[in-house]
Amino acid sequence: MAHDATESLTCPEYWDERYAEVGADKQLHEWFRSFSDLEPFFARHLFQIRGPETALKILHLGSGDSTIPQDLARKGYKNQLCVDFSSVVVENMSKRHSKIAGILWQQGDVRQMDQIPSESIDVAFDKGTLDVWIHGSPWDPPDDVLDNTARYVREVFRVLKSDSMFIYITYRQPHFIKPLLNCQGVDWDIKMDVLGSSDSSFDYHGFVLTKVMPRAADSTGNEAEKRGSS
Repeated sequence: MAHDATESLTCPEYWDERYAEVGADKQLHEWFRSFSDLEPFFARHLFQIRGPETALKILHLGSGDSTIPQDLARKGYKNQLCVDFSSVVVENMSKRHSKIAGILWQQGDVRQMDQIPSESIDVAFDKGTLDVWIHGSPWDPPDDVLDNTARYVREVFRVLKSDSMFIYITYRQPHFIKPLLNCQGVDWDIKMDVLGSSDSSFDYHGFVLTKVMPRAADSTGNEAEKRGSS
């Protein structure tokens, strides 16, 4: 995709127009795998570890019109916040699912979520939102890519509680995406599953990043080696 076309994906106005075109009662697109595709992954990394009985708070980042929040609500997760910078999709989804308890839609920029207190989220979920900010060479990302992705990742790290999870689904290669996830100011334990191909010709990757609180310097005076960088 050309740079100028990619840039349009970072503009709320572009998404407002797209969601307005399809209307309030139709789905634009389910990006990067459906709930049924991801259910085995969720079972391993969410359902079996932090079930709905734990009353955890889930943050959906760039939620769009995905069905994932309502699918999780059917599983019993009743404390979900969906953030998107399109006012149109926020209004549409708020109306569409007004009778589903425990899901709140809110307009906001995932790079600066001032409305969300620090260390207030148990699980953050992203299915393609970080990817919107990425363009250009994966070996030498442009400065705006490094800036936007770092702002976003640091905000996710800020709002998560200690030892809480950031679940991220992408089609990008792990050796290109890990340096962006491991930007300055964050510390993660990183696990990754290859999700395999579905109706497409390539694999997706499911990252599970667990927030690590700051640690003291080791005996040599150096910080412990960044996790997940290999």
